[in-house]
Amino acid sequence: MKSNNLLKIIVAGAIVATVSSTAFAAAPESAKTQSPRNGCGLLPSYSQLKDALIQAVADESSGINLQMWGTIVDRDGVVCAVAFSGANRGEQWPGSRVISAQKANTANAFSLDGLALSTANLYSAAQGTSDATPMGGSLYGLQFSNPVDPAVAYGGNPADAGTRNDYMVGKRVGGVNVFGGGLGLYNSDERIIGGVGVSGDTSCADHMIGWRVRHALHLDNFGTSVGGVSGDPLRPDNMIIDGLNTVTSNGITDGFEQPSCLNTANPNTLPAVH
Repeated sequence: MKSNNLLKIIVAGAIVATVSSTAFAAAPESAKTQSPRNGCGLLPSYSQLKDALIQAVADESSGINLQMWGTIVDRDGVVCAVAFSGANRGEQWPGSRVISAQKANTANAFSLDGLALSTANLYSAAQGTSDATPMGGSLYGLQFSNPVDPAVAYGGNPADAGTRNDYMVGKRVGGVNVFGGGLGLYNSDERIIGGVGVSGDTSCADHMIGWRVRHALHLDNFGTSVGGVSGDPLRPDNMIIDGLNTVTSNGITDGFEQPSCLNTANPNTLPAVH
């Protein structure tokens, strides 16, 4: 009888140990569900970004007609795709690769489901003091708030830059940029799912090209639920240029304005959002 009881105790103990070990083994998997969601599957592919970027560069005649870099990030700031418009990676400013990623990250980081802010909209508030604005901007220092991770930005093989194997893809590069070229991406439910950034020309041309890229990718679905600061209901997060697409010019980039650039086009000529 005692031996039978002892056997039962041993078996019960083995069952408890097995259940406990299974529970502990499952814990890391459970923890994974709590980690930031990588939403790249909801966003355009590398090929779609590249095609849209090439077409946008061809369609935009403002600026100084240079080739461009483009980056898409998901809502968690994970880089999903990096592409360039030229024949090879030497036809664009090398420094603009990381700037395009900064802009994508910034537009995503400071936009919400109901409020879209382009990187151009942040220019004025991030300025320091000057004779024209002795108090400086209300968001001065914003551009230093979320530094780029240099290990992500400059890691890997440089030959892979702008390809499907770009080292930034799948990683969070960070960074904040406060001039034109970054825009939030809004899906058909009018919800933000990431950001796109382009760089390689003047900041004004960057905005125009980035806008065309987003429009071509059909990720400017603002409907009636997404607003902005431009005052234009057809282009809520459009760049505002003092004296160009504003009523008056006072020579100060106040409000959400930024200054004009070389060979600047009127942003009001851009396609309306969906």
